[in-house]
Amino acid sequence: MERRDKINYYLDLAQVVAQRGTCLRRLYGAVIVKNDEVISTGYAGAPRGRKNCSDLDTCVRQELKVPRGERYELCRSVHAEANAIISASREQMIGSSLYLAGIEVSTGELIKDSCSCSMCKRLIINAGIETVYIRDTRDAYRKIPVRCWIEEEDPLKGEYGY
Repeated sequence: MERRDKINYYLDLAQVVAQRGTCLRRLYGAVIVKNDEVISTGYAGAPRGRKNCSDLDTCVRQELKVPRGERYELCRSVHAEANAIISASREQMIGSSLYLAGIEVSTGELIKDSCSCSMCKRLIINAGIETVYIRDTRDAYRKIPVRCWIEEEDPLKGEYGY
């Protein structure tokens, strides 16, 4: 059996973390790694103490047919990236990498061409995370240097989030 490369290993972990998500539309998992050590994980779900969409069996954005990448203020969930970031200290995150995987609930398939939303991009930048890896297929992923997001002129460019 061939040994899994490290990037896909961490993306596999993010995909497993996503399965804890409580969103009815898309399940995302994030893993923050520094010096080859997992320092934090996060998945999409309602804030602690609040009911999840999966508990309520309803999604406001789904009911209103809100397109992907729009009207996040209607969403009950805290995004996977944000949950991973708030679970680690900034000192741990400076120079780290974030691994992100998403699953489409309706099909169970990986979400191709996904990306962090503009709010999560800002959190990732301020956390000091250096690189984001986003899974497209079981073996294919994109490597995004966070400095590209810092230099971006258009804050909505490439928005494919939740």
